[in-house]
Amino acid sequence: MYAVIKTGGKQYKVAEGDRLVVEKIEGEAGDQVVFGEVLMLGGESGVTVGSPLIDGAQVIGELVEVRKGEKVIVFKKRRRQNYRRTKGHRQWEAFVSISEIVLPGAKPKTAAKAKAKPAAKSEDAPAKAAPKAAAPKAAAKAEKPAEKAAPKAKAAGNDDLTQLNGVGPAYAKKLNAAGVTSFAQVASWKAADLDALDAEIPGIKAKAETGDWVKQAKELAKG
Repeated sequence: MYAVIKTGGKQYKVAEGDRLVVEKIEGEAGDQVVFGEVLMLGGESGVTVGSPLIDGAQVIGELVEVRKGEKVIVFKKRRRQNYRRTKGHRQWEAFVSISEIVLPGAKPKTAAKAKAKPAAKSEDAPAKAAPKAAAPKAAAKAEKPAEKAAPKAKAAGNDDLTQLNGVGPAYAKKLNAAGVTSFAQVASWKAADLDALDAEIPGIKAKAETGDWVKQAKELAKG
């Protein structure tokens, strides 16, 4: 026996035991799927055609998998416009196994599978307050290191080198990596110091002379 069903705007000829790919069906693997739109039934006793559907007939299947189909490439081009667009699309689809074809007036042999219900929460069970209580403690621990780190930075003499002419955050990191962390160090630079730094940070000598960093650092060091 076979049947012609309609789902997702398309028609499919199916028989018991068949596996077919149809348009996406909401559900999970193992769920029972019932196709109620049966257009035609055929078998040894003849063919029955609906008008447009056969009342009482249905096809029962099992949802094997919900997946994405093969990628379809869409390419658009407009000549003499330098316009080219390539897009890919993967359509969602359902892989279904046909279990039974139910004739009008007959009872389905395939029993519906009951979904497992989540365990009910007991009213007597104590509320989980531990994670909530732990959150303020974690926040307090996170704040303490930040507070302790601030005095260390000041004690080490770390100055904001971005106040120098032409020095941005990225260049300030390069200076810190080279051991330059304060205005006092910059104010004490001499030609030999700039030559040594220029070997480590190419172009720093010209940048320092153009921006007059030594003079500016002396003024900034005074505060």
